[in-house]
Amino acid sequence: MGIVDEVAALREQTLARIAEAADTAALEQVRIGVLGKAGTLTGHLRSMGQVPKEERAAVGKTVNEVREAVEAALAARKAALDAAELAAAIDAAAVDVTLPGRAQQMGTRHLINRITDEISEIFLGLGYTVAEGPEVETDYYNFEALNAPADHPSRSLADTFYVVDRSGDEAAVRGESDVLLRTQTSGVQVHAMEDNELPIFVIAPGKVYRRDVADPSHLPQFTQIEGLVVDEGITFGDLKGTLDYLCKQLFGEERKTRFRAHYFPFTEPSAEVDVSCGICHGEGCRFCKGTGWLEILGCGMVDPNVLSMSGIDPEKYSGFAFGMGVERIACLKYNVPDLRMLVEGDMRFLRQF
Repeated sequence: MGIVDEVAALREQTLARIAEAADTAALEQVRIGVLGKAGTLTGHLRSMGQVPKEERAAVGKTVNEVREAVEAALAARKAALDAAELAAAIDAAAVDVTLPGRAQQMGTRHLINRITDEISEIFLGLGYTVAEGPEVETDYYNFEALNAPADHPSRSLADTFYVVDRSGDEAAVRGESDVLLRTQTSGVQVHAMEDNELPIFVIAPGKVYRRDVADPSHLPQFTQIEGLVVDEGITFGDLKGTLDYLCKQLFGEERKTRFRAHYFPFTEPSAEVDVSCGICHGEGCRFCKGTGWLEILGCGMVDPNVLSMSGIDPEKYSGFAFGMGVERIACLKYNVPDLRMLVEGDMRFLRQF
């Protein structure tokens, strides 16, 4: 078979393969096999110098005609395949307007923040102001100014996170220093007594830190709200009325409160406050351990020593203070059995509230 016949046969084979190409990728493989650098037709063009002179004109004409025919067939088939693939892509991406819309999941405030805001709104309605303070506090504001003795257990490394004191003073034994992560927001009360004019009606929400192992009733970091009132003629009756109002606003008008004698270094007398169980309505159940009551916060009348250390005359002024854990309030309000559930980030749980 002569070269002209070989090129003519190649033309027929190539046109057939072009017509059979199912997509642009297959068509590109055909083009490369024929017109690429190592393609069959390209090989004939490069070997023209080896064709006898008397046949060179006829072979060259035939090769060029085949190349033009193949290029035209490739262009036509590519246009058809491009149109078909575009139509298929449009069909695949088409939107069915009869389908229901997909609602965007709306975010909400975390339950801890919501309870903090709810408690703050209750006290703002009573005329209180909201105060803030540093989370890295000094020993004076966290303990000493609150009448905590030097050997009080809460001042040990077992209960408190101490940080490096860079003031130049030597740290005390066992690693304690004069700088720490606050264990309570009571320090904000001391700042308020030092900085504000009397009378004082203030609450102090914020994060606090204690060396507790996380369990159903303890967290190493939690949110606390403490309150302070200092004025002339403040009595324990004012404290009871305020906290009874708070409990009814938080848990419902039907809930009852009771006060149990307790001890805190910075208040005297001191008390723990309980609210009646919302599940058994005070009859006793597993949630309240059969008592009918749930402990929610601690409180008391401000110790005269605390007033004196902040420059307030205890003979003229009196006051009360209280403190509560927001996470505990949230769990009691919504019957959550484990504090850790509030901070684990499980959206299946958090979206319930």
